[in-house]
Amino acid sequence: MPPSELFSSGMELAFFVTSSGLLRRSWNAISHCHEDIGSNKGERLSWTVSKDPDSDFTIIAFESTLDFSNLLQELVPSYALTEKNFHLFEFLRTKKNPEFFVNITAISLFYVNYEKLDQLKSEVFSLTPLIVTGHGLGGSIASLFTISLLDSIWLGKNRPLCITFGSPLLGDKKLQEVMSSCSTWSSCFLHVVSLKDPSVTALPPHTDAYMPFGTFLLCSDINSTCFENPESVLALLVAGSVHDQNQGSQSIDYGNIAESLYHRAIYMDFTLRTQDLTHSNSLRACICLQLWSALGYMQQQQHQNVDINALITKLEILEHKFYYQKRVKFIPSKKLNVMKLDMVKLEWYKKYCNSIGIGYYDSYKNGMSTSDQDAIRSHLNLTNYWRGTVEEAKLKPQKRNAAFRKSWLYAGTSYRKMVEPLAIAEYYSNGGKDYVTKNRPEHFALLEEWLRNELTKDAANEEGIGNWEDWSFYLDWRVTVDKCLVSSNGLKVDEEEEDNSMLRSDCENDEAISSTNGFGFQSRVNQLLRSSEGSKYAEENEKSLNSRSKKNDTNNSYYKAHVDELLLSCQGSNKEENVNKFELHVDEAVLSRQGSIAVRELEEFFFRAKKKNVEIILTFDSCFWAHVEEALISCKELEVLKEKEETLQKLVEFEEYVYGLLKNYAVSPEIFLARSSYMRWWNEYKAIKGASYSSPLANFMNDTRKLALYTSGNYDFP
Repeated sequence: MPPSELFSSGMELAFFVTSSGLLRRSWNAISHCHEDIGSNKGERLSWTVSKDPDSDFTIIAFESTLDFSNLLQELVPSYALTEKNFHLFEFLRTKKNPEFFVNITAISLFYVNYEKLDQLKSEVFSLTPLIVTGHGLGGSIASLFTISLLDSIWLGKNRPLCITFGSPLLGDKKLQEVMSSCSTWSSCFLHVVSLKDPSVTALPPHTDAYMPFGTFLLCSDINSTCFENPESVLALLVAGSVHDQNQGSQSIDYGNIAESLYHRAIYMDFTLRTQDLTHSNSLRACICLQLWSALGYMQQQQHQNVDINALITKLEILEHKFYYQKRVKFIPSKKLNVMKLDMVKLEWYKKYCNSIGIGYYDSYKNGMSTSDQDAIRSHLNLTNYWRGTVEEAKLKPQKRNAAFRKSWLYAGTSYRKMVEPLAIAEYYSNGGKDYVTKNRPEHFALLEEWLRNELTKDAANEEGIGNWEDWSFYLDWRVTVDKCLVSSNGLKVDEEEEDNSMLRSDCENDEAISSTNGFGFQSRVNQLLRSSEGSKYAEENEKSLNSRSKKNDTNNSYYKAHVDELLLSCQGSNKEENVNKFELHVDEAVLSRQGSIAVRELEEFFFRAKKKNVEIILTFDSCFWAHVEEALISCKELEVLKEKEETLQKLVEFEEYVYGLLKNYAVSPEIFLARSSYMRWWNEYKAIKGASYSSPLANFMNDTRKLALYTSGNYDFP
């Protein structure tokens, strides 16, 4: 989008918020807390938990009795909390920001009331939709309480909405970066601020010590507007503090502001009497509207220490910068569909190589044909994308060792199994050694580690599958389904798939960007307003799961009866329909394990599916070819080494490793192609061992009938 087409929807978003009635409801809850109506008492803190009479909202309202004159501006580092064995906010630490700072008064008040607040957290654990609100320092506690909720696994899309009124800034830039790295987190916070409120605008001398996060609804006597860019908010708060020095301090009635804005929302006055916007671009014009009509700044204020034109120019620069940073941030998830095209191209490359009697690993290693050159481009595209995606995930807060959702791991695992062999081929063609132990790219290792963490967690469940390799096959199947749907459309990317949950990570928001103001917060409000319908759906879904669990024996035979559809899904004119059908059947199998179904039978299901599709699967261990290359190097070393026992032992271990993969149908039969590096190793190894050598792998490899049966998925290992 050209710069001239950028705009800001801050006033429209403010209209949406004020007309929703959420501000009035939140302030009413705070008023009840202040009036001591059914409030819970802590140390210098009180709160109420109430049901809004006109909706399904549960509202938690905090109010502090601590006087603002006692508010300290100092910041305390997060490691100081750890030293006090206070680990509630440990999940916010990232590799990029291992430490952050929070206001000492706010965190101290939260700390002394932690036991009661932790009990409150357990009581509201499953309550949705949930609004957490507070005024002044009570708003700071509301923000901290909401942050603590974001680490809970139940949230999903029903995250709480935190609405604060006149609350001081909470933390430093590092805390803001952590919260903003997860746009779904940042969209949970709405801060209502009057620029005449001294408790908010009276910043410490070094204003860069504090940095806001979330959406700010900035109010004047006449209107309001929203800003999401933290640097723009800070610039406006600084300007407000300068303006406030000329106006004197005054008490702000946020209840009256909320009521007034609600009634004014039905009529919006954009009349500009003296300002000329003829030569302004769209973004500058929007900023002028926000400052002049919404916040009451006029050009005449230049003599009151506020240079309005300089402020507009500064905000325009900051909003430009924010927009493009945000745009880049959203590209990875939107680009995933484009990357699938490169994956499909590599699938075709793999099939082509198999058809000419050489696996895609060895063909890529030789690099002789034009097809190999095309594969190089796809390899580079995919590697650049996933290396960047993994690097971005490392910088985000890690929740329970899960950097990606399972759905992201489907795509990441498929990429690793398809592309890492190409990286290995390139490495050893250049004379490399010890790939796995010394030179494996970090993003491959992390993708495998994250997958293992996720799958072993599932396998460790009492009713889970014991073999995490079978769970990995389930991921492979979901990826195969996805590729079938892409390829069936002739490399046409499904635009609607950008909204599919498969493209979202735990800390990502894939909503479209229409302006410099984010609509993640608007989406959160919309979810609250649609909460009644959502609650009914959740209840129906829970009943459906319970019913399914009671019928798990039926489910068992149900999914077993459809194993053969795995093959049908890749054939015929009804390809897409068959794929969707079988995906449902596999999901039924996974869901049914929540009941009393025998784990062994579910394991058998996945194993049978792997056997029937062994010809099209990707080798389970993406480092398989590195082990083959090391085995070839060991065979060459035997020709010159005097002490051969250690090298022979390595070859025996590799032999056992290969046979283990074969028994579990976890290796592609392309390794049996005559021109493959594996067959070259096997011939050299057989020559070393002698024609009379006997072992499980030797007995299998020396029988061409067994190789053919394995390729068709019909061989049963002893």
